[in-house]
Amino acid sequence: MFEVSDTAYDNFMGRYSERLGPIFADFAGVEAGQKVLDVGAGTGALTAELLRRGADVAAADPSPPFVAALQRKFPDADMRAAPAEDLPWPDETFDAALAQLVLTFMNDAPAGVAEMRRVVRPGGVVAACMWDRQGMDMLAAIHRTQEALDARGPTEALTLYRSRDEIEGLFLGSGFADMKTELLEVEREYAGFDELWDTMQGGVGPAGAWLKTLDDETRAKAREELHRQVGEPGGKFTLHGRAWATRATRA
Repeated sequence: MFEVSDTAYDNFMGRYSERLGPIFADFAGVEAGQKVLDVGAGTGALTAELLRRGADVAAADPSPPFVAALQRKFPDADMRAAPAEDLPWPDETFDAALAQLVLTFMNDAPAGVAEMRRVVRPGGVVAACMWDRQGMDMLAAIHRTQEALDARGPTEALTLYRSRDEIEGLFLGSGFADMKTELLEVEREYAGFDELWDTMQGGVGPAGAWLKTLDDETRAKAREELHRQVGEPGGKFTLHGRAWATRATRA
């Protein structure tokens, strides 16, 4: 579901993650001169924000197309193909390690957070955020569409680490201190419903993977139902994305 082009990802989710990046970086307290790791960097929405702030940035992602995109966009930065659970940097390398919209897609989120802790210095920051189950309008509407059609498939609304308690649980009893959690919010405008529907055709994430499994008749019904679920817009409309973010310092 993430062996897709960077353009397909950016059209579907990047339009939200690029808005979330500055808010999440503020929440994590990233400042110029810090050495910061972007874990599960995707196509680089957060990486770009960290570089804009003057941080010394490294990034990791397990998807070869995304790593290739990162290397094209940021040729002077340290970009590596690696999963969160096996980061290829020594202990205590970074001042901060951030994971934006990644926890759900880690093979082992507790191990991923433990690795992020390992590579930050004592007193350094580990921060992670994920869309809230119902607070991310687009994903929640897709989930309701699946339920209405009784055509369930992979869906981000049913995956883990999309609530405050689930995310905070990754930081409890794991050598962290000073934990803080906030609900971050962004919004994006669409020119019309066709624009939203077209972004789903690239097969990105659970929603795009689900759509690809549908036959033509069910796909047409899904389009009609999703249009209803987002309020039957006849022109421009706006959707919101709300993400739980937790940060803690390495004890």
